[in-house]
Amino acid sequence: MARHVRRLVGPLAPLAGAGLLLAALAAAPAARAGAAPRAAPAGGPWLFSYFVDDGQDGLHLAYSRDGLAWTPLREGRPFLAPTVGGKLMRDPSVVLGPDGVFHMVWTTGLWEQGIGVGHSRDLLAWSGVEFLPVMVHERQAVNAWAPEIIWDEETRQYVIFWATSIPGRFPDTDESADSRSSDGARLNHRIYRTTTRDFREYTRAELFFDPGFAVIDAAIVRDGAQYVMVFKNATRFPEATEDIRIAFADHALGPYRVEPGPISKANRVEGPTAFRAGGELMVLYDAYTRRRFEGVRSRDLKAWAALGADLTMPAGARHGTVFAVPEKVLAGLLAAPLAR
Repeated sequence: MARHVRRLVGPLAPLAGAGLLLAALAAAPAARAGAAPRAAPAGGPWLFSYFVDDGQDGLHLAYSRDGLAWTPLREGRPFLAPTVGGKLMRDPSVVLGPDGVFHMVWTTGLWEQGIGVGHSRDLLAWSGVEFLPVMVHERQAVNAWAPEIIWDEETRQYVIFWATSIPGRFPDTDESADSRSSDGARLNHRIYRTTTRDFREYTRAELFFDPGFAVIDAAIVRDGAQYVMVFKNATRFPEATEDIRIAFADHALGPYRVEPGPISKANRVEGPTAFRAGGELMVLYDAYTRRRFEGVRSRDLKAWAALGADLTMPAGARHGTVFAVPEKVLAGLLAAPLAR
């Protein structure tokens, strides 16, 4: 059931009032009652959460056993309709937590100061769906785009991060940024973050990643002892690069060290997602001007090869996230009846 509860976003801030606290407890994901964690296998199978068109019909899922050939589930029908914020479900990001619950965040609208969040045991039945006003404390914040969620084992918390543009905040790069905002201002994005341990209390959003230029669509994957961030260089002027870059850190919370140059093989790409398959790190991304997905792979994270025709994605798929799931979860999705 969709909820529009607004939360105070501050350092481990409690919800505003006992009434809201009771509502949050009632709608909390069922697995918090003590279900055993279900670990996802490192070698797949994988799911890809994505949207189509403008995200108006909700969450779409596809699966793969090799990371290259992706088949839409439910014959491409959506799994969850958007009901909060601007009632879009773009850029869905899903993580399987140690509580045995899938947690998802998404973009609810183009010009909002918050994001969507929801929870599910099986990716079929969802609870605690609500709008989270992560940037409401920044009154001039233009948006909150492409949120991602990861579990940080080191600090035992979920890290949620997204791109926001705040006019005048980074004046040195204003002239190189996009100009698509509703009032004509430059969209000079940086990556911001919040953290939570229980999806009831969240830390106050803060700057997470500033590579010195406009950036959107950051995604993080743990790779051995290090953390890998892939992201879009959103520079538009004087020449549109719009490529995929990579950065490394020793901890999920950073700091991240940006490598020089892109890993993508062509410009005008966005929405990267990264995962390990067959001993290689795969990075898939939306080549939105060419209306298809493209990708690269690497064993050493130094030399990158294009996936080319080896990659097949669902028709119309746009920005999403790849995540591993237990076989039992995939079997349940494959056996689920088609939505009417």
